Amino acid sequence: MHRPSRRSFLGIGGSALALAFTTNLADPWTAQATARVDYPFQLGVASGDPLPDRVILWTRLAVKPMEPLGGMPYGRIKVDWEIAEDEAFTRRVGHGSAWATPEYGHSVHVDATGLRPGREYFYRFRTGGQISPVGRTKTAPAFRSRPDALKLAFASCALWQDGYYSAYRHLAEEEPDVVFHLGDYIYEYGIVPTGGLRNTPVPEQYRVQCDTLDRFRIQYGLYKSDPDLQAAHQRAPWIVTWDDHEVLDNWAGKYGPGGEVTEQDYLVIRANAFRAYWENLPIRVPAVQGPDARIYRRFTFGDLAEFNVLDTRQYRDDQVCGDGQQVDCADRLDPARQMLGAEQEKWLLDGLGESRAKWNVLAQQIAMMQLDYDAGPAQKLSMDLWDGYKAAKDRVLNGMIDREVSNPVVLTGDIHYNLAGELKANFDDPASRTVGVEFVGTSVSSGGNGSATTGLPAGGSDPTNPHLRFSSYQRGYVSCEVTRSQWRADFKVVPYVDKPGAPVSTRASLVTLDGTPGLQAL
Repeated sequence: MHRPSRRSFLGIGGSALALAFTTNLADPWTAQATARVDYPFQLGVASGDPLPDRVILWTRLAVKPMEPLGGMPYGRIKVDWEIAEDEAFTRRVGHGSAWATPEYGHSVHVDATGLRPGREYFYRFRTGGQISPVGRTKTAPAFRSRPDALKLAFASCALWQDGYYSAYRHLAEEEPDVVFHLGDYIYEYGIVPTGGLRNTPVPEQYRVQCDTLDRFRIQYGLYKSDPDLQAAHQRAPWIVTWDDHEVLDNWAGKYGPGGEVTEQDYLVIRANAFRAYWENLPIRVPAVQGPDARIYRRFTFGDLAEFNVLDTRQYRDDQVCGDGQQVDCADRLDPARQMLGAEQEKWLLDGLGESRAKWNVLAQQIAMMQLDYDAGPAQKLSMDLWDGYKAAKDRVLNGMIDREVSNPVVLTGDIHYNLAGELKANFDDPASRTVGVEFVGTSVSSGGNGSATTGLPAGGSDPTNPHLRFSSYQRGYVSCEVTRSQWRADFKVVPYVDKPGAPVSTRASLVTLDGTPGLQAL
């Protein structure tokens, strides 16, 4: 199959990309795209939620990304789309039109159907004589197929003012079959006038914390204008879920963080945050209309892997003992405490019990393995992580054991550390049964440059957390190669984020073998 050129996919910025698509194509796609200031595709294109016969295609019209409606007129705008088997669009397999409306920030979500399973496709949009960048996407394998391999990457936590998104650029260049984003796609924080590590002035409207719909839209406009993030979206389909910073730091269910806002104001903020999230990401869920939205869902890649994408924020009970890291917090042991909520927990366990996939994956936000932050005899645990909801964690892990789930793997973000560890039936007993493994990916930029000297070498031993097999405090993402015999995770890191163009390297590689829960360092 024809491979796309790097120039067409990884050009810098919307105007540069606009200049790349002037080939002689069938009408009406022969319009000359020029580097005009009113170019409406400055936030790029994206695809997501791949199924064997369809994929979501996304764009959002914006000529001024830093304005609430992207500088677009308050009216609906017709947007044409097409999808093809080749980058030149000579083998077009689908096309149509959609309306970009101001009610949803002039975003476009097209569910492109009638596709073939396990195939690479190319797509683009057109409006007002202007053509978008070309995106690459890929459908999932057929449900009853037996694929030999799957290449995926996962990432999380990209605070704009903490540094550049070089990790996204390197992730794009790997051409994964699918990308999982595990939360903190944006941060609700106001941005300091100097712009943090990016060290650039920011307009006045960015200095206010996100709470209104307009303010969230502006924040997404800032983040999504980043060329490295655009490249990662343009290169592969994404499957996404939110964590806390898409709304408010450490929000939990119906509770705002630390009583900082009233319950009524919190629900309004949550509704605005959910609406803006849906507008700006290629996700197959109904348009969000209020403070509740079901985002947990399941994806099957033949009989090789099944992914359960979780929501560990919307249905949980409030954090106990004042949140944070605590010693001897008895309330965390309450058997009635919920992390997923009863409905989602049942959905998860029922699905795991029915799965016939070789690898059964939880793509979620917060560390499931026990993490003791006190090197002494005391046990200091985070009340925001699964440790603060021990009964809920035990129900999931014991549920995997009872259902004899094949090869459980948990993919996690949130804490800005790379971690790899084993999931134990009893974390206080190192000799207890190993249920599965967990890979925690570090942040893309949050936390700044990090440290190359901090952490546990792959295959090392941590006396405080003996189930831990690797850790590092650097920025990056995790690239995984999944075959029928093993799951390999390569922890990709960049040495700095305070300036653009950082190189990438592999800090550690670990594998878990089919039928043998546990981790081995390579």
